[in-house]
Amino acid sequence: MNIRDAFSARAIALNRTEVASNRIPYLGTGFFPPKKKMGLDLKWIKTRKGLAVMLKPTAFDAVSTIRSRSGFRLEKTQMAFFRESMIVKEEDEQEIMRVEEASDLYAQDVLRSIYDDANTLIDAANVVPERMIMQLLAPVDGSPKINIEANGATYAYDYDPNGEYKANNYMEISTATDQWNDVENSDPMNDVMTAQDTTEANSGTRPTIMLISKRTMNLLKQNKKIRNYVLAQNQTANVIMTDARVKEVFSSELGVNIVVYTKLYKETADDQSEKFYPDGFATLLPEGNLGNTWYGTTPEERTLLGSNEADVAIVNTGVAVAVTTTPDPVNTKTTVSEIVLPSYERMDETFVINAYVA
Repeated sequence: MNIRDAFSARAIALNRTEVASNRIPYLGTGFFPPKKKMGLDLKWIKTRKGLAVMLKPTAFDAVSTIRSRSGFRLEKTQMAFFRESMIVKEEDEQEIMRVEEASDLYAQDVLRSIYDDANTLIDAANVVPERMIMQLLAPVDGSPKINIEANGATYAYDYDPNGEYKANNYMEISTATDQWNDVENSDPMNDVMTAQDTTEANSGTRPTIMLISKRTMNLLKQNKKIRNYVLAQNQTANVIMTDARVKEVFSSELGVNIVVYTKLYKETADDQSEKFYPDGFATLLPEGNLGNTWYGTTPEERTLLGSNEADVAIVNTGVAVAVTTTPDPVNTKTTVSEIVLPSYERMDETFVINAYVA
């Protein structure tokens, strides 16, 4: 058996497709579907083992960061370019050669473990655009922007340089009794209706989707005024406040479909898990795509695709998987890279409520 057959880009891409069919997609993909443009200048776009680890940024013309079991090393960069590699060393390859023995069930576990390494890098690549999208949908200071920092390297893209979005499409609830974590006095439904009216007046589109975290949904279930709305629609004196009841009252009274997003990620393997969509916010969205997730052409795709130097495949529209083998020592390296940034053409049709201090 040729070791490169087991670690070919095509084999990894095929395995990735099979695994992906059993996974729930990232929410951001539905709002910002992926698109590819050759040679795209991304500066133009400004208008647990389970949790994936964000792919680390690197610099053009720099050796890709090698991911080890014990930690990570980062390369400084000024471009929205992400690349990491994992290596199968000679000792590992000896174990993988057991695949030739059909009766050796242990060999299959070894092979699956190696495929998991490749999928780890691809999962890491998918974390990057999802994190970018959720930063746009829940801007900390009210102005949509992307900020990704890694060991001193920062990617910063400002989608609201003039502050127009913050002035017209953002509401910060500053009064303590009006914040949604005051479940006795706050009125989230009135806040959402105000946000809908404002968005419709400014853009002509009335938002019909509200994106929130699980903690925010729990606060809505405890909210006294929402409970009174639910009781008014029921003949019984007592009701159990569930996600379904809250969603039902928002849908019937405001025409709003609540989406609770609970997916997590890690910045590094040793970090605590973080939420893609943070607590404290509620984002009102219209139906349909909000923009696109644009992928550019990575050096692996541009230079190595079609050459004899590496086996290259493209997965998930724009994530490049390159497999190379060195002769001395004989190592097989899998490198995953991407150039990615979302566009946000329909941002004026959205509205962000900073509902409480998380």
